[in-house]
Amino acid sequence: MRMFWELAASSFRRYLRYRVAIVATMVTNCVFGLIRASLLMAAVAGAGGMIGDYDALQASSYVWLGQCLVGVVQLWAVSDIARRIKTGDLAVDLLRPVPPVIGWLAAEYGRAACALLIRVAPMLAIGALTTGLVLPEHPGHWLLALVSVVLAVTLAFQGWLLVNLAALWVVEVRGYLNLYMIVMNLFCGLIVPVTWFPGWLRAISLATPFPSMFQSPIEVVLGIGTPLLTVGVQAAWVAGLGVVAHLVLRGGLAKVVIQGG
Repeated sequence: MRMFWELAASSFRRYLRYRVAIVATMVTNCVFGLIRASLLMAAVAGAGGMIGDYDALQASSYVWLGQCLVGVVQLWAVSDIARRIKTGDLAVDLLRPVPPVIGWLAAEYGRAACALLIRVAPMLAIGALTTGLVLPEHPGHWLLALVSVVLAVTLAFQGWLLVNLAALWVVEVRGYLNLYMIVMNLFCGLIVPVTWFPGWLRAISLATPFPSMFQSPIEVVLGIGTPLLTVGVQAAWVAGLGVVAHLVLRGGLAKVVIQGG
């Protein structure tokens, strides 16, 4: 456990060093947040003041809470693990005192914690001062939301891990990564809430783990649906994908050859 926290802390410090990139990302997120909030609020107004479970203020809150999560939850193509497999650095990971997946997850938690610490206050402040926000008041609600965010980060990591592990069998994984990113961003609720989809598309989306990677933490904060059930669904997906990732990695390591060994 101590090694896990040391790896996470090391990753946290690593990402905290890129201050210029952090500022540039924050400015970009603010601009896109204003654009998206305006569009979603206009859509709600055009629909008569309510779409699904969202009114205009909740739609605005959805956007700004989502902007807090962009960068916390890994939504863009990540190829670090695939690259380590291709270069043979996977052998180094296998020699470490912690299992590879645990080490990679610790680094991901450190990165996500850094992003969360930096993003939340500015995004919520800008949202409150511009298009408006509705947030929970009870501390227990925020604690449940934090649990939901941790599960979302874990679930997104597991999804990217499974795609990266394809490098154990195929020569090039960039196409798979880009395809996965497109599908994930569509079904996770990044563009609009999944509950705004047509019935058939919403059913497909809810049958996947993608909404649990992004939309679920937002709905837990907003109190939409049943928060405890939402977190339970996230936990079930984390457990299921964790088992699948373990089996895939074990199967891949059974055939992998590193430096002729």
